[in-house]
Amino acid sequence: MLPKRERNLILILLFLGWCLGNLDRYIMNYAVLQITEDLNLSASATGIILSSFFLGYAIMQMPGGWLADRFGARKILLASVILWSIFTGLSGAAWSLASMVVIRFLFGIGEGGFQPSSSKIISNTFPVAERGRAMSVMLSSSGIVALIIPVLSAFLLTAIGWRTTFVVFGALGALIAFLYWKYVRLPEDRPEEKLARATNPAEKGLVGSLMKTPLIWNMVIAYFCIYAVNWGLATWIPTYLVQSRGLDLISIGWVQTIPGVTLLLGIFLSGYLVDKLPEGKEKIVGAIACALTGLMLYLMFTAPSVAAFITYQTIVNLFIAFVITLLPVIILKQLPTSVTGTAMGIANTGGQLAGFATPMAIGFIVDAFDGSFNAAFWMLIAFAAICIIAILTMRNKGELFDRAKAEASA
Repeated sequence: MLPKRERNLILILLFLGWCLGNLDRYIMNYAVLQITEDLNLSASATGIILSSFFLGYAIMQMPGGWLADRFGARKILLASVILWSIFTGLSGAAWSLASMVVIRFLFGIGEGGFQPSSSKIISNTFPVAERGRAMSVMLSSSGIVALIIPVLSAFLLTAIGWRTTFVVFGALGALIAFLYWKYVRLPEDRPEEKLARATNPAEKGLVGSLMKTPLIWNMVIAYFCIYAVNWGLATWIPTYLVQSRGLDLISIGWVQTIPGVTLLLGIFLSGYLVDKLPEGKEKIVGAIACALTGLMLYLMFTAPSVAAFITYQTIVNLFIAFVITLLPVIILKQLPTSVTGTAMGIANTGGQLAGFATPMAIGFIVDAFDGSFNAAFWMLIAFAAICIIAILTMRNKGELFDRAKAEASA
């Protein structure tokens, strides 16, 4: 473990990178209202744009995690930020549906290595007992972004337009990449650590064992389901509130700050709670959170008013925040550090495939049901139910878990 001051500096820098990555993704959910008008797109075409990023992001999760384990998390972190910043800036130059889809897909490829490499850095630099809280700080970036992006996007998109907004965010990415290059220094960057990582056959065997571990595939399913709910709501709620509830962009910006606050508080509290849960109780609490998520989704789309809708959205964010925090912490605590990059990459592939499939599916569903979102909400409720099963059937047995316990007690 690095000294506490160095750990905290790295955590702050990773947090800033996650904030920017979330800004780059979330801004599209609001910019797409202008893009749809400028490029004359249907709901199905809008869904394809929203999904194209996630296809590239999902494809890169497993390779990104493996590369972080094999060549070092810092290198993959830097490469990821540089590439995603380039394609964020290029998003502002898109001239057609096809060009936007290609650029957003490549943006997803660029950002794909960031999540597994940054998670591995947490595993390398923080003791087991502090990893839940460290991860909650990282994940809180999505809550902060969800809080500020409605108002920020309304201001930026009306003041400078969607094209210039993407260029500005690309420039901010270049600044983050410089800070990582200058200040993120890890034990894994020492020559002896690089040699050990490249030549240790035991660790290579562990990666093979990882692919045969049932827990990993439960994680893939659970990630897919909870992120289907998360990204289904995040990508389509602005459009839903305009088309089904009659709000304008400025009004959406203000009302969406309320669920944003809840998501932020939920992630912070979840990190603390997960670290305090007795071993074996994670599954029960996670399943309860998924069940309540499904209930709140039903109450959302049947809400008689905008105020009631926002109230239920605010509550559902608490439960989504808990599950999103719980799943990666299970990996960081139950698996040895040597394979956490690959493990996070595999699990997060499920989450990002959901990010690819769900917005596009909702677009087609809305078109098929003449603009109604009710069937889309039922689909999200079904995903919450499947997530319950995936969490409850997780098993913690085998060589990898023995290695993780040995690390924790060392």
